[in-house]
Amino acid sequence: MTTHVTIIGAGLGGLTLARVLHVHGIPATIYEAEASPMARLQGGMLDIHDYNGQLALKEADLIDEFRAIILEGRQTTRVLDRDGTVLMEEPDDGTGGRPEVQRGELRQILLDSLPAGTVRWGHKVSGVRALGDGRHEVGFGDGGSIVTDLLVGADGAWSRVRPLLSDAVPEYFGRSFVETYLYDSETRHPVAARTVGGGSLFVLPPDSRASGKWIGAHRESGETLHAYVTLARPLEWFDRIDFTDAAAATARIAAEFDGWAPEITALITDSDTAPVVRPFNSLPIGHRWDRVPGATLLGDAAHLSPPDGEGANLAMQDAAELGRAIADRPDDIEAALTSYEEALFPRSAKAAADAVATNDAIGQDLIGFFARDGQTA
Repeated sequence: MTTHVTIIGAGLGGLTLARVLHVHGIPATIYEAEASPMARLQGGMLDIHDYNGQLALKEADLIDEFRAIILEGRQTTRVLDRDGTVLMEEPDDGTGGRPEVQRGELRQILLDSLPAGTVRWGHKVSGVRALGDGRHEVGFGDGGSIVTDLLVGADGAWSRVRPLLSDAVPEYFGRSFVETYLYDSETRHPVAARTVGGGSLFVLPPDSRASGKWIGAHRESGETLHAYVTLARPLEWFDRIDFTDAAAATARIAAEFDGWAPEITALITDSDTAPVVRPFNSLPIGHRWDRVPGATLLGDAAHLSPPDGEGANLAMQDAAELGRAIADRPDDIEAALTSYEEALFPRSAKAAADAVATNDAIGQDLIGFFARDGQTA
């Protein structure tokens, strides 16, 4: 019987796993490379879905805490053409199954739900090696190490745990986000604020797929507009831009949208932050591995895909199902891991295929892009 679980990575997946285990009386320790919970900005908004992410939060006994941080009205969705023409608009009538929350607030709920000391901050993994009999040694950048009987890689795209189980390496998907932020939008950027509206904005001209460019934005809390400028360009194209020169980089990205309505391009040119590139990377669709005693993966470490709004939800779902599997079979951990992976592989393969199809559909089938399982994005 295992008495302790070692988790690498304090993202939403790793934290959800630790919380579900805690609910079932199983101790866990999370090792995280970042120095503290506030070491960096924790991303923007997330839509947490009623068919996976919310189910995970119920398993973690945190659904009431989750509901308390929902940003009302943020499921409102607008789709514009490049000239500002409204192509589609859906209000938030309160019945949608994808309420929006700030990632940082959700992460804090999970952190607050764990016993003190569960997360060991400032532990960057330098390597992992098998010791036999399902035991593994995890080495850290400071020279320290630990030995564990059950190791879970929840450490994202460039997982240090994944090489124990698989030779797969993420590859560039051919697109990147360039992120910008506009603060105090109602007073300082009123035109952009009106353009984004009350929730999500997608500027998706019908030729978006052919041109390889579109713009998305969210209205976050505190009158913040968070924009995602998407370009289908090789990594070398972005490498030729000096992103240390914010003005020059902004001008270069904005030039790609020459002729678009100024109220739309203002999301680039009026940014209060320097533009930041976020490449899309992915693992092969259907990524799987043979059962390795004492180790498994969840979230992006297991099934990294191009973004389609499912990543955080899937990581939390993985974590909840793994935690429940361990709790159901504490005397036979290998059977628990086998059961978890048998469900994980087909589910994640379908999700990855759907993510690729969603990205390919942009600019071709707007209604299909937004409608999933009868829900509006």
